Amino acid sequence: MRVLQISLACCAVLTLATGASAENIKGSYIEARTCDVYTGPCFANSEFGLTGDQAILAWKVDSGSFNGVSLDGLSVVAAVKAGNTIGDEFTNPYPAKCVVIVDSRATDEQRTALVAFAKKMGGRLLDSVVRTETAPIEMTVACCEEKGCAKLVAGKLATIETRCAGEKDHVCGNESIYYQPMTKLNKDFIAAVTVSHEFKGKGLNGTWSSPNKRSAFIGSFSR
Repeated sequence: MRVLQISLACCAVLTLATGASAENIKGSYIEARTCDVYTGPCFANSEFGLTGDQAILAWKVDSGSFNGVSLDGLSVVAAVKAGNTIGDEFTNPYPAKCVVIVDSRATDEQRTALVAFAKKMGGRLLDSVVRTETAPIEMTVACCEEKGCAKLVAGKLATIETRCAGEKDHVCGNESIYYQPMTKLNKDFIAAVTVSHEFKGKGLNGTWSSPNKRSAFIGSFSR
């Protein structure tokens, strides 16, 4: 059995690269994968190389600018199809490809900035954008006392809904945050359970639906 050794430094790997400028930008984040991220080693080992190569990442900007363009109140979503289980240190998830969905309320200038922002935040996972879509995006994060409830609706293309993890979600009794989020977050991020997790768009050679898994992260970012 392989036991994944993850340091907290992994959470900080995906940093903003030189040449892109984020000016006091902050907001909320939702992520869902097709494998458990809050789990025990035995369950994680059963998913290596079989699941976890698909994911949805979503950022909602509360305030701030990127590359000199204000993104206040706007959201951007990325659906990712990787070459293997994302976050598994024993396999290579690259090359990966993604579809980026930008907020329909954005201007042309803001759409360009949103795509650039998502690519910098997502790092190598978002290097290859095969399709860009525009859709109304509704995103609500930490909408319960335990902060594990969140909802994302990106038109008819992508949805995530989560709930807090409870005692019944502790299957083996040895669960922990096994993977780290796919973007750099503030330290208060938490893992949650997906009620729904769907991608229905084009460009990734298929769609997916992966509900009822301990596969989501909810958090905040600030730069």
